[in-house]
Amino acid sequence: MEKSLIIVESPSKAKTINKYLGKDFIVEASVGHIKNLPKSKLGVDVENEFAVVYENIQGKDAVIEKLRDRAAKAKAIFLATDPDREGEAIAAHLADEIRGVNKNIKRVMFHEITAEGVKEGMRHPKKVDKHLVLSQQARRAMDRIVGYKVSPFVWKTVYYGLSAGRVQSVALRLICEREQAVKAFLPEEYWSITGEFQTSQSEPFLAKLMKVTGTEPRIPDETTMRGYLDDIQKQKFEIKSVERKPVKRNAPAPFITSTLQQEAARRLRFSAKRTMMLAQKLYEGVVVGEEGPTGLITYMRTDSTRLSGDAVAQVREYIFDNYGKEYVPKEPRLFKKGKASQDAHEAIRPTSVKHTPKEMKKHLDKDLYLLYELIWNRFIACQMSPAEFEQLSVDVVGGEYLFRATDQRPLFRGFLQVYDDVAEENGGEKDDVDPISKLPENLAKGQAAMLRNMIPRQHFTKPPPRYTESSLVKELESLGIGRPSTYAFIVSTVIDRKYVEHTERKLFATELGMQVNKLLVQYFPDIFNVKFTAQMEEELDTIASGKQLYVKVMKDFYDPFIRALEKVEKNAQKIKKSLQEVTEVPCEVCDRKMIIKWGRNGRFMACSGYPECKNTKPLAEDAEKHQHLAGMKCELCGGDMVVKSGRFGTFLGCSTYPACKNTKPISMGIPCPKCKQGDLTERKTKKGKRTFYGCNRYPECDFASWDKPVNLPCSNCGSTYLVQKYTQTKGEYLKCPECGEEFEREQMAVVA
Repeated sequence: MEKSLIIVESPSKAKTINKYLGKDFIVEASVGHIKNLPKSKLGVDVENEFAVVYENIQGKDAVIEKLRDRAAKAKAIFLATDPDREGEAIAAHLADEIRGVNKNIKRVMFHEITAEGVKEGMRHPKKVDKHLVLSQQARRAMDRIVGYKVSPFVWKTVYYGLSAGRVQSVALRLICEREQAVKAFLPEEYWSITGEFQTSQSEPFLAKLMKVTGTEPRIPDETTMRGYLDDIQKQKFEIKSVERKPVKRNAPAPFITSTLQQEAARRLRFSAKRTMMLAQKLYEGVVVGEEGPTGLITYMRTDSTRLSGDAVAQVREYIFDNYGKEYVPKEPRLFKKGKASQDAHEAIRPTSVKHTPKEMKKHLDKDLYLLYELIWNRFIACQMSPAEFEQLSVDVVGGEYLFRATDQRPLFRGFLQVYDDVAEENGGEKDDVDPISKLPENLAKGQAAMLRNMIPRQHFTKPPPRYTESSLVKELESLGIGRPSTYAFIVSTVIDRKYVEHTERKLFATELGMQVNKLLVQYFPDIFNVKFTAQMEEELDTIASGKQLYVKVMKDFYDPFIRALEKVEKNAQKIKKSLQEVTEVPCEVCDRKMIIKWGRNGRFMACSGYPECKNTKPLAEDAEKHQHLAGMKCELCGGDMVVKSGRFGTFLGCSTYPACKNTKPISMGIPCPKCKQGDLTERKTKKGKRTFYGCNRYPECDFASWDKPVNLPCSNCGSTYLVQKYTQTKGEYLKCPECGEEFEREQMAVVA
């Protein structure tokens, strides 16, 4: 009997689906995309209606041949790639390759990899959606045009090897503008006053000064504050009002892609990229005991908070059985659709309430479990009753001064039994808050209140907080930039390019990032801006819905872009010179002035006589880092060895160059742990993309480490050095390369 062929993207998903469909089907994986735009050329014919040229991805010929062979023998072919635009494009490319051997091709979508989810998808086969394919193609073509045409301009003006992406550059702009706001911010002093009061029937309580003569007080300095204190002490106080009112707090909506990334970053310290990688595994399926491969969550790239009727019915029953009747709302909760939501998929939820986190823990590694538990708890909570509180507000008045105290008392925890939704403000920074206290029960209107004490506190206004991955994703979503499938890529790209540093969970624009952003904003103001990029996202959506044609959207994008590019390219050399800073420092070789330029490893000084004179040296502030090398002599000619800069970083070179061309790497001051004779140095790979650390006696000694060595011994096993490590969950820490013992940053001094 002939079998049908199902093609999915990942091998792990293939195993899970194979289990559900049985012997009448063969399930194979394309292992992601099989085609891409060519690396060596643009691949978009701008003169011929923006036609694209795809090539087989290197190494995929064997996969394609295998799929063609299986398709030729199959009864029917079902393309079951991921249910989004990217998956639709992969399905289209697979169809192009297979159509020559079997035309019986259908497109199916699996929104959850469960027995019912797969069967539901198979019950509704359809054709590949050409509108979705063209929408993805337009995004790809736009990104390729920008990358291949703007990047060379950045190379000419800053240095070779940099790149500029259409959407990522707008994300960089947001980060740089926030960096500028932080650096330009001037803090302003202000004071607050908290009074400690007590009635004859109550315990002491605290209340904050809220109004003076009916308006909010402005206390800009200590002198003003002391004036208020003197006058307040003269007043007689009484309780003006005691207001009690019930307050309800509803559970948050189930996760969509952006909110999952935000919460995983905030609660679990996962990067957006890691969150999506783990979510993909949970969606495709993990081995669950005798069940075998099982998909644990629905599709994780979605902008919809919609839930299926079956899922809601199941979770309401689960809540009733496990928490009680009072925790189940009378009606299922529905959530408002976002303005930009495509509503193509359900929200992210567990595929079955039977797979509780407690049951799944033994089948999942630590990070998979933590993410699954987060998704589970949010899903259960979203259909639970609201939390209920009694809010108590007390006003204490004396003369023109009104002090207020508020307190909130829980009456019914509701969804908080499962999911505490209290958010961290300001990217995790602690606010300088005024002291608070619990309010006594027996306060009543008209009671005299004795002022026992006053607590003045000095504050300073704070700059806007730097973005975290979480808050940047939230901002991109609110501005309409990017879509669920692109958020993680946008964030990781600006970090990978070294335009942004991720330190202590905050995104800092680097000097290089600021320079590239300044260049792009100055010369492409109408292209690399929020409004234009958000508008292009909307245009891509109109292609997906069939409302606009691919060629028109591409033309709307390309025409203003190419005009701006042609204008600036004429002045590339002039722009490059404007970025260089002429110094008064003379060149040691030819006595001409040194200029400050950009290179792969940051700014450095180079002779203005280049290419006749190729002398380079680090900036003064960088040279200070290498003061311990002062006085080193060249072993070939006896001249002084000086720190120089090159395309692969700093190094030691003879000061008599070009007469003597002796060079050597800069020692880190750590003896080689392998040969005990050489010193460790920082080095670059052949293409200069990665840094590693090796012995300066190479090739006699082949010691190498990707992790940065630190000159501290291990207190556990006695290893002569530790290495520096960093993860999203742990932050920066030290680890012994021999025994694996880990040391937190706070332990460094102790270990030393």
